[in-house]
Amino acid sequence: MKEYITYLYHNGKLTDIDIHFAKFITGLNKKDDPDIFLAAALVSNATGNGDAYLDLTSVAEKPLLVELEGEGTVKGPKISGWSQKLSQSPAVGRPGDFSPLILDKKNRLYLYRYWDYERKLSESIINRSREDIRGQDLILLKDGLKRLFPQNTHNDINWQMVAAYIAVFKKLCVISGGPGTGKTFTMAKILALLLELSKKKKLNILLAAPTGKAVARIAESIKHAKKTLNCRPDVVELIPSKAYTIHRMLKTISGSPYFYHNHENQLNADVVVVDEASMVDLALMSKLLSAVPFDSRLILIGDRNQLASIETGFVLGDICDRDNIHAFSGQFCKELENLTKQKIDLSNKEHKEIPGLYDCMVVLKKNYRFAGSSGIGELSHAVNSGDADKALSLIKNSHDQIVWENISKAHDLSRFLAPRVIKGYSDYLNTDDPYSALELFKKFKILCAVKIGSFGVNTVNRFIEQVLSQEGLIEPYSLTSNPWYRGRPILITRNDYNLELFNGDIGITLPVPGSNSKELYVYFSGNSGELRRFLPYRLPEHETVFAMTVHKSQGSEFENVLFILPNRDYPVLSRELFYTGITRARKNVWIWGTEEVLKATISRKIERRSGLKDALWGQPE
Repeated sequence: MKEYITYLYHNGKLTDIDIHFAKFITGLNKKDDPDIFLAAALVSNATGNGDAYLDLTSVAEKPLLVELEGEGTVKGPKISGWSQKLSQSPAVGRPGDFSPLILDKKNRLYLYRYWDYERKLSESIINRSREDIRGQDLILLKDGLKRLFPQNTHNDINWQMVAAYIAVFKKLCVISGGPGTGKTFTMAKILALLLELSKKKKLNILLAAPTGKAVARIAESIKHAKKTLNCRPDVVELIPSKAYTIHRMLKTISGSPYFYHNHENQLNADVVVVDEASMVDLALMSKLLSAVPFDSRLILIGDRNQLASIETGFVLGDICDRDNIHAFSGQFCKELENLTKQKIDLSNKEHKEIPGLYDCMVVLKKNYRFAGSSGIGELSHAVNSGDADKALSLIKNSHDQIVWENISKAHDLSRFLAPRVIKGYSDYLNTDDPYSALELFKKFKILCAVKIGSFGVNTVNRFIEQVLSQEGLIEPYSLTSNPWYRGRPILITRNDYNLELFNGDIGITLPVPGSNSKELYVYFSGNSGELRRFLPYRLPEHETVFAMTVHKSQGSEFENVLFILPNRDYPVLSRELFYTGITRARKNVWIWGTEEVLKATISRKIERRSGLKDALWGQPE
């Protein structure tokens, strides 16, 4: 077993952190037991890969390296003996115990802190979903709903109005929907409605998002929405346009994983709105809900079909129980219809009479950007349902918005990419005005599914620089001497609160317009549309961003997108990644890859192990 563990480490299946953690646990065990060591190393590794726990049954009596199967490899221990050993270890406790590891009755092994995150988060969500906010002025509410959410001519269900109704009466409101369904605009209307209902009482409203880029977008969207709201000017004035990253809102304590605002020192807020909630991981969401007062309204907004957070968990997907369709309760539908005349048909759906979490969630179905018959709209539906054959047919036969190119060789990628890059980036590189350059740069973006390999973002970025240099659009340079050149696009990869530059911000490198000086600055758009410039050496961690990964594109939109799939399958490829990539485009998307990789990508679904879904939807241990 010891040799097997060593082999796993040398083959990249276990990391240094996994090994050190396992040594710590076996040290507490006071006995050098390889089975305990293996369990500790594997649970550390599982958490690092995004799972909240290790399912012992998934590795018991199975080889952990598939390529070694049948070659006499040592397999994982038998589940009965393994779980018994762990239960008897002083380092392992049962749910409710305070131990480094927690083992439950379903043989799920947790690091204590992630078991605790799940417990606190699920309890907070369930408790918030059980209590309604009563005492509303129904006459004022009815008028506000009718004015802010006018009924369409087809008399269909106005799901934005349903979202507003939930936000008024529930302490928790979860609004999900794809790009173009009006999530942020709906939020602005909801805030206007809540302010109207508060009458003379001022509401403390906090707007937040997980990344700096998402913060800038929510602030910009609210600013535009405020110009069109059908309500009194004094109400519009009270809607905040300033937003914060979640870390900044909770106030990070330097050098620690904790925040100034927590369950003992909660936020001063009547309403907390979190946009791009799909990007929030288990630990951060748990800490966030602990800091939101129980009597406050919490509104989570995001796309449940989008990529999961980079860190542990798939929180929004678990909260929405994305694999299942839940109907509103009969009581909810009756009260909604009495007030709004919105009739939700429950005849073909299972529903419960007692209100629950399902009455706190709504999916916005109408897409204002992609018509149901549009290429990207149809394709996104096929991808979400995992229908790879239909998706491929739509991609190959679409004459609207989608262009497919079958590319499997690095040489062909280079040949096709060069003219596309020159056409896509010439306009911004030929302007001296930083504001115009930033706007033009948004019109075209290359997204890569992976980082490494000849089809990965690192290689593609280097190739693009070579092409643009040869074309005379950027100056020839040497990466070993000075990487800065006029037109270099920059992606910030680490938050800098002093400079107010955040992970996801994109800047363009240019000299001062009209100046004879060759000194370069990096220009960024401010929250109010103003330009901000910085000398390159002052920037926090950053990278060149002619091309970016799909993961880093979350929360962004571009007019046209070129989406490059690798020429072989990788475990990271999934339908969520594909969906996120194609829906970054507002107008057109070019998809380059092979049919085999495309089908494998759409057929694979992100499955992260989490007990949160069980705790919320009635299947606890």
